[in-house]
Amino acid sequence: MLIGEVSAQSGISARMLRHYDRIGLVSPTGRTQGGYRQYSDDDVRRLFHVEGLRSLGLSLQDIADVLGDLSFSPAAMVEQLVARTHDRLAREEELLRRLGQVRASDPAAWSDVLRTIGLMRGLDAGDPSARQRFALSLTGEGDRDVVPLAEAALKEADPNVAGALDWALARTGDSAIPVLAEALESPVPERRRRALAALVKIGSPRATAVLADAFRHPDPVVSGRAALVRAARGEADAVPALIGLVVEGRDDVDAADALGGLASRHGRADEIARAIADELTRATGAARRRLASALADVPGPRAEATLTGLVDDPDRGVALTATFLLRARRSDA
Repeated sequence: MLIGEVSAQSGISARMLRHYDRIGLVSPTGRTQGGYRQYSDDDVRRLFHVEGLRSLGLSLQDIADVLGDLSFSPAAMVEQLVARTHDRLAREEELLRRLGQVRASDPAAWSDVLRTIGLMRGLDAGDPSARQRFALSLTGEGDRDVVPLAEAALKEADPNVAGALDWALARTGDSAIPVLAEALESPVPERRRRALAALVKIGSPRATAVLADAFRHPDPVVSGRAALVRAARGEADAVPALIGLVVEGRDDVDAADALGGLASRHGRADEIARAIADELTRATGAARRRLASALADVPGPRAEATLTGLVDDPDRGVALTATFLLRARRSDA
């Protein structure tokens, strides 16, 4: 077949066929008496082989290497294609993320676009110390910076930079709260916990309300912090979760303080003393010592009776804790 016929039947332009010939990828094996390229059946099969590999994303050099190396592994080629595709998708997702942040800033002029891009570049600096300095330099002016700033805070792994970003977010007021509230529902644990830290740092009534509403969150870190917030608001439904924190030894000091606050300032002393006493019958080891300590700031006769019953506890740590707390109570009386 002549080049025109091959082009018509294959859909490949004559210009591309000439290029394949020039680089030695698919060269016609014959020529007519007039010097025109003449493709054999084998040439056409090789041509379709080339087009098939191109459709998978291989470069012309890659295709030449594959066709020139009889030992080339198809599996290895596919693995390379998978890796390249992942890289390309990651780059495109990053571009999409950046464009989304620029759009979320609601730019009214090119100067707004450029300012947002400058903000994103500073927040994406490779050196953590540079990111920290940049975060500390932000003034918190305007809502347009909130989305890129919040996204930077949510993905930051360096604790020093994360603290600076949380501080910068806090200076924006409540503008970042919708982004952070949405991030609390992320399937990525680190993103949820960074949102949690930022909301705690903001500390406004609206941020506190978002945290309190996360009381039954499936992530124990989020729900534990929410229990502390609810306790500060005087919500009695936080008591079981707070006692759970004491038993687990996670934020147990804060949880014990919160229980004491609920007991003394919100009239929940008997309820909390009873709940701790019940848990003492089930807990073991260090958890029982933490529970005994949690009675320190719980006033009233029920808490005192529980401590009295622990003075002779088989666990020496529990007995010593109860004895010390009883003496402290009586000295303060």
